[in-house]
Amino acid sequence: MTDYLLRVEDVHKTLGGKEILKGSSLNMSKGETKVIIGPSGAGKSTLLRCINMLVEPDSGHIFLENEEITGKHVNLSRLRSEIGFVFQHFNLFMHLTALENVKLGLVKVKKLSNDEAKSRAMLALRNVGIQDSLFGNYPAQLSGGQQQRVAIARAIAMEPKIILLDEPTSALDPELIGEVLRVMEQLAQSRTTMLTVTHEIGFAKNVADEIIFMDNGVVLETGPPVELLSNPKQERTRRFLGKITELYGVSKKEK
Repeated sequence: MTDYLLRVEDVHKTLGGKEILKGSSLNMSKGETKVIIGPSGAGKSTLLRCINMLVEPDSGHIFLENEEITGKHVNLSRLRSEIGFVFQHFNLFMHLTALENVKLGLVKVKKLSNDEAKSRAMLALRNVGIQDSLFGNYPAQLSGGQQQRVAIARAIAMEPKIILLDEPTSALDPELIGEVLRVMEQLAQSRTTMLTVTHEIGFAKNVADEIIFMDNGVVLETGPPVELLSNPKQERTRRFLGKITELYGVSKKEK
């Protein structure tokens, strides 16, 4: 037994004949924010999907508060209700309003009354900066940033033990990224346990307790943001951060 909220131990996964995860491991304690960075194809998103069993690992073990998610007789629907997931492309139900999207899981999974679910959903939407006047809007009537904030509200309304965010800003126009990052920063400050895959190095530096660098299906290096960003131990990490600097003009001092 450990005090870790989440333990991922030696997870392997092959998809389409390609080995995506080659023994990935990580731990998280309650209240931590950790950010996974790395090149495309490193296995970052697949690892997140394995954690809530959207993708079933081929081998390895994943524990949430010492209960094995990868166990044979686990109640997956119950465990998934304790793991929030925010997708890159929002994954909202287009035929439901913003409020209905957030209410749905509270009624169907948490079995709350309609009034209680509505109250909690409204609070969650307000907490991510969605105005009451937008509660009745459908996703197509919302900006990308608003849709992603509704998706975050849907996750936090369920009061999960941990929230997984899979590149939550990568599908957004540059001018909308900031509004989503501000919500994520507020969640981190409130000690919501979050594991995020992102290329937003500034966000990682400002709010992460630890940055995890993945490459070629494994966790290659971890460390506090200042340490990993300014003085990475692995040559592969240095090369990746160098490319980020070239693309976004982020100097080491700014990091």
